[in-house]
Amino acid sequence: MPQNLYVISIANIEIMINLFLVLAIVCVLCGVASSILIIMFLSKRGTKINYLLIRIYIYKYINQYRKITIEETGKVGPLFYSFIISFILALIFAIIGILLKITA
Repeated sequence: MPQNLYVISIANIEIMINLFLVLAIVCVLCGVASSILIIMFLSKRGTKINYLLIRIYIYKYINQYRKITIEETGKVGPLFYSFIISFILALIFAIIGILLKITA
């Protein structure tokens, strides 16, 4: 029986690093899609959107989306959670991928 049962090969570590970084990118893309949908939602409700400074104002728009959906339905809209969770997961996956790369 081989003694290196628990040793992960370098190729497997590289695959795991790439997997976590791809997952981080996918989560960021989901977050961007959620933010675009939130902007469209607010635009339909008559909110003025500053497209030039959208990167700066996106958190303001997320908060407005939250307030409007609470007023309309009594609950926070699903795009709010989609936005928040996707960027939290992207951060977690990126940190894991970076830590794996550093320790490999």
